Amino acid sequence: MTKVLFVCLGNICRSPTAEGVFRRLTEERGLSGRIEVDSAGTSDWHEGHPPDPRSQEEARRRGIELSGLRSRPVRPDDFRRFDYIVAMDTANLDELRQRCPGPLQRRLYRCTSFAPELGVLDVPDPYYGGEKGFARVFDIIEQSARGLLAHIEHEQG
Repeated sequence: MTKVLFVCLGNICRSPTAEGVFRRLTEERGLSGRIEVDSAGTSDWHEGHPPDPRSQEEARRRGIELSGLRSRPVRPDDFRRFDYIVAMDTANLDELRQRCPGPLQRRLYRCTSFAPELGVLDVPDPYYGGEKGFARVFDIIEQSARGLLAHIEHEQG
């Protein structure tokens, strides 16, 4: 079982979107029994809360349901439990690097590194933006998630 954790700051916008998108992709490829997906935040500000309503709405427009997800913070055991810990931006990747034991640093990735053709470094935080920001984030995440799945399939054979 390959385990993937998506991480943003509050775990209410970007990382739950990535969890939902990646779960759908694994289901479409018949890999849901071989790949486990979760999401978390580097903060605990929204612990127990569902994803932002704007994230949920954008996901619904694209056939993905996020309402059952709940925010949680990254836990120390996540670094051992997950094979891929995928940060949405530089700030969260830096935070994960500070918390992650040295030998496990190889499990840390930047989301957009799986879609270099996008030409963006970070998945922007849409929290304070308008509705179009959520659609743009979804597009970036979807393309990056496809790249991550291709990477995992290549690595796993």
